[in-house]
Amino acid sequence: MSATYPSRPGRPTAPIALSTASTYPDRCASSFALARQLGYDGMEVMVWTDPVTQEAGALRALSELHELPIVSIHAPTLLLTQRVWGSDPWTKVDRSIDLALEVGARVVVLHPPFRWQKGYAESFADGVAERERSSGIELCVENMYPWRAGRRAGQRRELEAYLPHWDPTTQDYAHVTLDLSHTATAGSDALAMAGALGERLRHVHLADGLGSVRDEHLVPGRGTQPCGELLEILARQRFDGAIVVEVGTRKLTPEQREIDLAESLAFARLNFAAPVGR
Repeated sequence: MSATYPSRPGRPTAPIALSTASTYPDRCASSFALARQLGYDGMEVMVWTDPVTQEAGALRALSELHELPIVSIHAPTLLLTQRVWGSDPWTKVDRSIDLALEVGARVVVLHPPFRWQKGYAESFADGVAERERSSGIELCVENMYPWRAGRRAGQRRELEAYLPHWDPTTQDYAHVTLDLSHTATAGSDALAMAGALGERLRHVHLADGLGSVRDEHLVPGRGTQPCGELLEILARQRFDGAIVVEVGTRKLTPEQREIDLAESLAFARLNFAAPVGR
């Protein structure tokens, strides 16, 4: 199923999608079923060890069964997925692009290189731009954060784990994903980042955080991030990317997970509904 989105009179038309990461470690099929039950508009598929996330035919079948377009593919460029599709990072990106083309998604989300991937990092910006030109897929590089450890002698230790940098606003990427859990962990100003990105902001990971050293991925509204304000701004700007709920539910019961994902969707619907042109 190609990525076409429902139109709501008087409201912005960008989809509110669910990331399969929001139901980890449950299988991809469970994510689609729950998203359909709760009323999400589409899906982002995180490629990981679940074979269904790697197979276009299986994903198309789920998309058609649940009438949910796949809006984006998240490349396996996390520490958690470092062995998925081999160890070469460009192979991971290329296979993610191929998968996106096969399932009708228009976006591939990827993280910037890790510091130890120096060869990959040196060619990263040019490689991303070249692949966008040749494929027509938007490669939306995600904002990350410095890795932080506990305090020693009153100072919090920090490691710059990403190259060229964890902040995409300073890099020459045509398309960017803004993750609001990551802005919390980094201590970034999410609204300033969105403003600096302008039209380069094409994809949003909707979550929240309290500024912990951990990447928390809380339900939006339960942390310190301006989730509602950002959604209202994007609505006024007629944002036509995708808003993807990516919250952590790994330790929850099925009933608790359903409640959190329903609350996240309700939050997104409520705040991404400002009258356009207000």
